[in-house]
Amino acid sequence: MKPRFSLLPLVVSLGLAAVIPAFGQADQPLPAQPGGKLSRPVGIQLVKVAGGLVDPIHVAGPKDGSGRLFVCERPGVVRVIKNGKVLAKPFLDIKDKTLSSFLEEGLYCIEFHPKFKENGIFYICYADLWFNGASMLVEYHVSKTNPDQADPDSARVVMQIDFPYCNHHGGKMAFGPDGYLYVGVGDGGWEGDVISAGQDLHTYLGKMLRIDVNGGSPDRAYTIPKDNPFITPLQQMTLFGVSELQFSKIHPRAKPEIWAYGLRNPWTFSFDRKTGDLFIGDVGQNHWEEINFQPASSKGGENYGWKMMCGSHPFPIELEKGAPRVGVLPIAEYSHVDQGICVMGLGVYRGSEFPSLDGVYFAADWGSGKVWGLLRDTGGKWQMQELLDLDTSLRPTGGGEDEAGNLYLTHATANYGGPVDPYQSERGAVWKIVAADKVPPGAETAPLQK
Repeated sequence: MKPRFSLLPLVVSLGLAAVIPAFGQADQPLPAQPGGKLSRPVGIQLVKVAGGLVDPIHVAGPKDGSGRLFVCERPGVVRVIKNGKVLAKPFLDIKDKTLSSFLEEGLYCIEFHPKFKENGIFYICYADLWFNGASMLVEYHVSKTNPDQADPDSARVVMQIDFPYCNHHGGKMAFGPDGYLYVGVGDGGWEGDVISAGQDLHTYLGKMLRIDVNGGSPDRAYTIPKDNPFITPLQQMTLFGVSELQFSKIHPRAKPEIWAYGLRNPWTFSFDRKTGDLFIGDVGQNHWEEINFQPASSKGGENYGWKMMCGSHPFPIELEKGAPRVGVLPIAEYSHVDQGICVMGLGVYRGSEFPSLDGVYFAADWGSGKVWGLLRDTGGKWQMQELLDLDTSLRPTGGGEDEAGNLYLTHATANYGGPVDPYQSERGAVWKIVAADKVPPGAETAPLQK
């Protein structure tokens, strides 16, 4: 029992007496690591789709039958790739509102309403210049006269999330299979979660949020799904005759938007469009990167461990010996020693063009340029296999999927030191993941390590 109680002073010092995380079950399988073998042959290559982009970090496709790709350029511009070409005029330009002097801030993503074809509604998330880098979730409508243009006057702020520091903001959004909008929020920055946000249910920071943008009120542009896990109705206090399990579910000051917690910087996440499972690429601290998993059957409330854990290892790493595992372990992790420094989740392939890739979750690393595939074997155990080792001139910054289920990787040389003018940097590009034996003749493929 000694190791378990050794962490209690830390919990109390963080002011989290009401939010003590669940300790991981002893029978949790350890995460997969690079070096595994996928249960079937999977070979891939990257084919260039478009270049000349300024710090591209996200790709999305509206489910409207147009076949268009929308690319987020970090300085605050959304570009359209139509019929294989980048349109000269941006879909949306909010550079005057976007703070992008530091690499982890800027225009994070674009997400289309599930009924975009009918209502023309889409959402963006960006770091707002005038609100000190606060994440702004904003709803827009497409222009009534030009489907390749947004209506800038239709902007409606859905949510504002303030941060104490300029890094670890997250910013990715995605509609889940339930129709609700999920929002990844980082722990607020600096390093080591100095404000202890990851385990604190009283803040949005270090969380996965879940909101309903189809409802709202005069003072709030969304509603809270009634089955979110940390909603505590107003009630009278009862001291006795209540089980400890019942007490553990009382969180009167918890943010009701919270769906899961214990995240450091969920820069990328995505849903498997076939199964509804959620994959979260959570950028790690100094030693480990991790990929978290939430099955479609989940009722929410998972604690992914940060800042008590980084991957399957305790934080700080000096507590490695004898410390308990806290929360839900990731399904995969990799070391900074020889694998990379910053995980980029790309998604699960569900297209029809490359059947050999079906069901594989792809992830890359911004620092090393490695690309992995992740898949369960016949015994149900996750395997993580390196599929590409890109030349380090390519820097994976994110990705996304199109309407057909194809996956893409964005690349930008982006200077991490900042501040720097992104328009003075080498231009970035969008690359498509294709089966290695299906590369189109004459296509430009990604350079690999020799």
